Amino acid sequence: MRLVRFGVAGQEKPGLIDADNVLRDLSGEIDDIAGAHLSRAGLARIAAIEPRSLPKADPGARLGPPVGGTRNFVAVGLNYADHAAETGAAIPDEPILFSKAVSSIVGPRDDILIPPGSTKLDWEVELAIVIGETAFNVSQAEAMDHVAGFCLCNDVSERAWQTERGGQWVKGKSAPTFGPLGPWLVTPDEISDVQAVDLWLKVGSDEMQSGSTATMIFGVTKLVSYISGFMRLMPGDVITTGTPPGVGMGMKPPRFLKEGDIVQLGGAGLGEQRQTVRATP
Repeated sequence: MRLVRFGVAGQEKPGLIDADNVLRDLSGEIDDIAGAHLSRAGLARIAAIEPRSLPKADPGARLGPPVGGTRNFVAVGLNYADHAAETGAAIPDEPILFSKAVSSIVGPRDDILIPPGSTKLDWEVELAIVIGETAFNVSQAEAMDHVAGFCLCNDVSERAWQTERGGQWVKGKSAPTFGPLGPWLVTPDEISDVQAVDLWLKVGSDEMQSGSTATMIFGVTKLVSYISGFMRLMPGDVITTGTPPGVGMGMKPPRFLKEGDIVQLGGAGLGEQRQTVRATP
């Protein structure tokens, strides 16, 4: 299934995209793409609904982040060997973890706002994991039982704040609009091999990133198991899993986003995002 949340920011309704790419309204069946509806049993109940029995929604409706109720937004740094190389960093022995503020989460086509004082605004296309059932200290063999599905994430970053303000990455990763998710939450049955998903990102007409989850250092099941050893992951929590090479800070000379830039990104089976970079009002 491809599950979505649509409508005005903060008032999104649950929906799904049917086999004919029609947006259908699920609000008569469930209250949100969140909580218990993300469990295996909850998703099975949604899957049992005949999509054509659901009312059509406005195809031009804004799409919000495809999951609600997120409490933890965990990110993984330097998780692609070729990305680590372009930044001059050593390949980590264990996953590098940091948090993004939940308040950074926006929809896949919402604007990226340049925060006041920003000078090095960067992009990162990533595969994100959405947790469906509570996970604490789970094994790799159990990990997928706790995953509701996957979505795209643009891990927007302010590099000066990330690297020049005390070395705490959360500072450069958490401003409003720095976490576009979606367009939809794809259930695991829709992706034949999550470790073979092609990812890409463009700024304007220039292709910046092209890679595959096949080159991740730590795969999906390892990350869910590893992170659950340090915290209790809850339904709706998001783990964004790192980016392939091609970020602005790795270019020679570095290239950063400016007002008016159009960022487009996508992943096989995950849909596409499109954002315009604007100054904060």
